[in-house]
Amino acid sequence: MLSKKQSQLPIFVINNSSFKSSFFFIIFLTAWFFFLFYWLPPTNPKHISHHRTHHLISNHVINNHVRRQPFSVYIYDLPPEFNLGLVKNCHHLNVYTDMCPHVANHGLGQPLEHISAVSPGCWFATHQFIAEMIFHARLENHPLRTWDPSRATLFYVPFYGGLYASSNFRETNLTARDDLAVRFSEFLKSQPWWQRANGKDHFVVLGRTAWDFMRTASGPDFGANTLLNLPRVQNVSVLTVERNPWRGSNQHGIPYPSYFHPSTSSQMLTWQQKMRLSKRPNLFTFIGAPRKGLEKAAIRDELIKQCGQSTRCKLLTCSNRSGASNKCYSPSEILGVMSKSQFCLQAPGDSFTRRSTFDSVLAGCIPVFFSQHTAYTQYAWYLPQDAEEYSVYINGEEGNNARRKRIEDELMKIPTKRVEKMRNKVIDLIPRVTYKHPNASDDGEFEDAVDVALAAIANHVRSILGRGLVL
Repeated sequence: MLSKKQSQLPIFVINNSSFKSSFFFIIFLTAWFFFLFYWLPPTNPKHISHHRTHHLISNHVINNHVRRQPFSVYIYDLPPEFNLGLVKNCHHLNVYTDMCPHVANHGLGQPLEHISAVSPGCWFATHQFIAEMIFHARLENHPLRTWDPSRATLFYVPFYGGLYASSNFRETNLTARDDLAVRFSEFLKSQPWWQRANGKDHFVVLGRTAWDFMRTASGPDFGANTLLNLPRVQNVSVLTVERNPWRGSNQHGIPYPSYFHPSTSSQMLTWQQKMRLSKRPNLFTFIGAPRKGLEKAAIRDELIKQCGQSTRCKLLTCSNRSGASNKCYSPSEILGVMSKSQFCLQAPGDSFTRRSTFDSVLAGCIPVFFSQHTAYTQYAWYLPQDAEEYSVYINGEEGNNARRKRIEDELMKIPTKRVEKMRNKVIDLIPRVTYKHPNASDDGEFEDAVDVALAAIANHVRSILGRGLVL
């Protein structure tokens, strides 16, 4: 007679295949659990605020995207006449300003010690037309730099064209004014790596607007040279603070440099948090000087008038002279007004764009535009495609439309919750329109204006050349 234990044995044998299937299924689930736990650890929300969590995740993903893609940048070692030689002659770089204080510290300018107790050591009196120098300095220490041109995806040619242009505005001999631009074009032609793609994988950075390099024989002469009209240079991608919206197919807008140049992500996050918490008693503000005889700037008089008549607007009127009495030349005054305002009016000046747009972003102040070409057609690499996410548009390009509208009334129509959402979006944009300090530690937590440009230009070059995977 079989024991109870023995009587159960046949049952075990009969279900052996079923047991094996269950056993291996359990092993698989266990292995999958350990993979998820160790390779994909969850974010702990207890240690980071809501705003900071969103900021870190979004920028961290973008930055890793840049790093993991197989592209690198080679920097040409140019003859000094195209860059460092210009800087050495800093007293004669601008007919209106001594540029020597501004080209110091790799183009960051003079340190600002008392602008903010937050993130000390990050603030500089940076000139608005100096992006080419800052970009060069950032790239020299960038992790994507290669010293081997045969391995390069992109070729950066560090010609300080903006400094060259401003030093020759008053040159009446057009041949002499264009001389360095022509020699630059000839230099490119002589380079062996130019031949690889006829310059289509090359790029330059210009700290002035494209209009300063596009003089034509039939157009007016306001001091520009012909750099961007030279056939060879038209093969190059041009990064400029203001592109020609109609004839700038090879031109790409980059931010004007503001005053904040952090070295670490913690400095950036600290400033962003300060702007989120900033009290903003002013509904809107306008900072600027009147203009005369300029059609694009005619609206300025109306903005100054409306702001001056409103109890909800803070007006900071500028003169056209620099000096201690002109508050518009004081970064602390500018950012102080903007950080206490909900909206910042951005009227065109001598050209469509303004450095003030990026000052307002830095201050967490929602920009109000009156021309499509002040930002929307300029900075596609940097700003959301949906302009309503971060800005307000009042059409000032069709007759007296802006004059018919009372700006205060238009802004008061926007619901409070939407204003808060827009402001948070603006503050989220601060890292990508900021130029890190050239000596910044690459801690991988946020992507700055140079990182954004490199990824975008690599995308662009690979798409037009059809070379490999688009980033």
